[in-house]
Amino acid sequence: MTNLSDPKLAVPGSAEHRLLLQLDPERLPRHIAVIMDGNGRWARQRRLPRVAGHRAGLRSVRETVEIAARLGIEILTLFAFSRENWKRPRTEVGTLMGLLREFLKKELNEMVGNDIRLSVIGRLDDLEPGVRRDVESAVEATASNGGMVLCIALSYGGRTEIVDACKSLMRSGIDPEELNPERFAEHLYTAGQPEPDLLIRTSGEMRISNFLLWQIAYAEIWVTDTLWPDFRRGQLFQALLEFQQRERRYGGLAQAKKRDRAAAARG
Repeated sequence: MTNLSDPKLAVPGSAEHRLLLQLDPERLPRHIAVIMDGNGRWARQRRLPRVAGHRAGLRSVRETVEIAARLGIEILTLFAFSRENWKRPRTEVGTLMGLLREFLKKELNEMVGNDIRLSVIGRLDDLEPGVRRDVESAVEATASNGGMVLCIALSYGGRTEIVDACKSLMRSGIDPEELNPERFAEHLYTAGQPEPDLLIRTSGEMRISNFLLWQIAYAEIWVTDTLWPDFRRGQLFQALLEFQQRERRYGGLAQAKKRDRAAAARG
């Protein structure tokens, strides 16, 4: 069970600590997915170049990864770079790829030391050879780790993932009558992972931006006006607290689920 008294989760007596103590450690989500949005807006508000916003966003990545791992979250998926992001100016794309390589090199020892396993989803063939080598090396270096999975979505698009899954199924020669949601999911980039329980989006935008379209069918969605470079443990705790206050019905009725639980308890 998660130890909420870990002083590295929050400073005792702080506002973040008060939020932390309201959490039920037995009802934390297994899988959290995050759309990290607002780097450019953060920089513009400060009259800084966009690269300053992206670099500031790395601090939020580090803190979110550390806190999620300490909470015992099984999987943290971060939307780092979409297929649509290739349309941005070449200089900005180059900067983003440089920051990715910097992050991997600086944080690799931390990931290994904290038993974090790196996973990457998306069209990795789109990446430049040097970037892809760094990504694959980091994935290989953490492959034997058994703690939290840090899943980074790179050159990722939800529609592309579904199309790729369809192509894979067609190549497999599957009988259409044997196809069901479970078999389909085996051909997604995320095959073998539990679906996200909680989707967090920063910057206040009320859209999912082509992210994990299949997997978030029943995810709880939490949107904050906080821009990604300002996102810290306090906002993560707020998202988790609201997640625990919601009743997940999966299309059913709350009372029916309660009756089922009661019947199961009676044997």
